[in-house]
Amino acid sequence: MAENEQRHISPSIDSATTNTGPSENSTPALSAQVSSDPEKGARPEEAQTSAQKGLGDPEAQKQDVAPMSTPATPAIGPPPDGGAKAWLTVLGAFCGLFVSFGWINCIGVFQTYYESHQLKGMSTSSVTWITSLETFVMFLGGPVFGTLFDNFGPRWILLGGTILHVFGLMMTSLSTEYYQFILAQGICSPLGASAVFNASVNSASTWFAKRRAFALGVTASGSSLGGVIFPIMVTKLIPQVGFAWTMRICAFLILGLLGISNLTLRSRLPHRRKPFQILNFLKPLTELRFALTVAGAFLFFWGMFLPFTFVITQAIRYGMSEHLANYLIPILNAASIFGRTLPGYVADKVGRFNVMIITTFFSAILVLALWLPSRGNVPIIIFSALYGFSSGAFVSLAPALVAQISDMREVGVRNGTFFAVISFAALTGTPIGGALVPNVLHGSYTNLQIFGGVVMFAGAALFVAARTVVGGFNLNKV
Repeated sequence: MAENEQRHISPSIDSATTNTGPSENSTPALSAQVSSDPEKGARPEEAQTSAQKGLGDPEAQKQDVAPMSTPATPAIGPPPDGGAKAWLTVLGAFCGLFVSFGWINCIGVFQTYYESHQLKGMSTSSVTWITSLETFVMFLGGPVFGTLFDNFGPRWILLGGTILHVFGLMMTSLSTEYYQFILAQGICSPLGASAVFNASVNSASTWFAKRRAFALGVTASGSSLGGVIFPIMVTKLIPQVGFAWTMRICAFLILGLLGISNLTLRSRLPHRRKPFQILNFLKPLTELRFALTVAGAFLFFWGMFLPFTFVITQAIRYGMSEHLANYLIPILNAASIFGRTLPGYVADKVGRFNVMIITTFFSAILVLALWLPSRGNVPIIIFSALYGFSSGAFVSLAPALVAQISDMREVGVRNGTFFAVISFAALTGTPIGGALVPNVLHGSYTNLQIFGGVVMFAGAALFVAARTVVGGFNLNKV
């Protein structure tokens, strides 16, 4: 009789969400965060199974009983969707994306500068490996830093990322040879940026549920602001203080902003060390909805960065002055500030998959219908502004989609898998574009633009398929 009573009052992980009241003999349990509410990212069948175990199935309760010797783990409540700690974390994440993804967003400036200065004797395709490696390494670190986040939280990841990112840029300031740029700017700096990026996005995700897309949109707008400020800084400072001191000044700015991130960025979840298993990163790909989401993101990302990299040289090719062309990237990134916040706010109201589909199709249309035929200053400037808005939505909505179809306790690993896959699109997309335009100042950009637009269309179509798996064919909030 005593044994049966003990089995009844000791909650398991699966039964932690039931209304069983605590007693002095019960062991606190970790909430599984299962719910039929899609905002929590749980599948309805998981919630139903959990409820059956906790309420009406004695055999399930017997199997799930937590032994009395198991260490107590505090229960996790639902995300607060606001509050001082939550918004301070968003502030820290904003600064983190300003210096990580924001720095990556100004790769077009370096592509143009290197081809006419330190690396002017090398082909366009060779130079693009530096900038494509930046994006590739930043996203490829996702599985490693996602696992570290799930195990230890953001603190040490952020500190290590700060050191690597700043050190890499300082070494870039001393670089003169191709291999030195590859090592410093293509590997070391983006590896640190990857740590900062993953710690920032994952931490912000833990504090929000119903307002998650908006919070991540505010976070992602930091990368847009960085993409506005850094290109202007670089183009204005190089003629005045030289390339070396320009890179050092940027590195000192990054160091100061990461100081804010290190002080304010926190995770809401308790983190426990778990064994590292490579299969944990592959397991999400066996879920159809996750696999379709990743495949759509891969194809869209394959073409997304081509305008960021080549819009300046394409504009100069068709008659725009170099002075005006250098402002295209800041224009693009300034528009993406609104693209990374407003669609996120709307997505929380009408559905994140729904808004992702609209903005990705719009981006592909802009490339094929506006950038492809553009030959004058006005259409190229209009394209930069509109494309910055539409493509910016992808950056803020992508982590929100992953969180929506995931258990929040696994958000680090699943985000890591997601970004690791699309990193290969980042690695190969820009060199493919460079190969399609052998001579950036005199050749045709038609093949590059067609390639970018078509793969982005294909990615948007796969988002439609993923949305159908998640929410069916009805025009509901998904």
